[in-house]
Amino acid sequence: MTIKERYQAVISYFKATRPNPTTELEFTNPFETLVAVILSAQCTDKRVNIVTPALFAAYPSPELMSHASHDDLLKYIGSVSYPNNKARHLQAMSSMLVNEFNGEVPDTMEELVSLPGVGHKTANVILGVVFNKAAIAVDTHVFRVSNRIGLANGKTPIEVEKALTKHIAEEDRYNAHHWLLLHGRYVCKAIKPNCLECGIKQYCKFYSKK
Repeated sequence: MTIKERYQAVISYFKATRPNPTTELEFTNPFETLVAVILSAQCTDKRVNIVTPALFAAYPSPELMSHASHDDLLKYIGSVSYPNNKARHLQAMSSMLVNEFNGEVPDTMEELVSLPGVGHKTANVILGVVFNKAAIAVDTHVFRVSNRIGLANGKTPIEVEKALTKHIAEEDRYNAHHWLLLHGRYVCKAIKPNCLECGIKQYCKFYSKK
């Protein structure tokens, strides 16, 4: 099977079985999206969704969050991973939004990664989810699944992102991020992939070697 054939088969399967994938994080506007994605780093979406309702109720805008103290924010996000770092990032990110972006979430990679707590992956998520841009964010699930299936052969998330971007049509890239992420979260798990229930095992390099 050629790389082109593998991509076509995998994308066709996901289009048929999960035509409208989306993030499992819960939010209602760009600012909440940015906060939720920052909190989700090395943390489950389920945990983030538990803490954000109260956080968003207390700090519904960058202006209000920029005035929150570190301890104030910790009261709401103390149960997520790395809460101290994330509290600092949220306060500094909110202040920067207010002072440099008129309280609005920017829509370019360069501007997004200038925000505290926002790396390349997080910026790609925001570009796709908020601004509907053709961005593929490579998290641990996307990285693992892409290499395991044989869609990419990358040692870094950037290498995997480049491979996926090269082979996936622009109009499918936003969905592809969610397809691969959700497949990795629920089927192609890190420790024990559920190959028997996998709908794309016939296209998978890992499965062909088992």
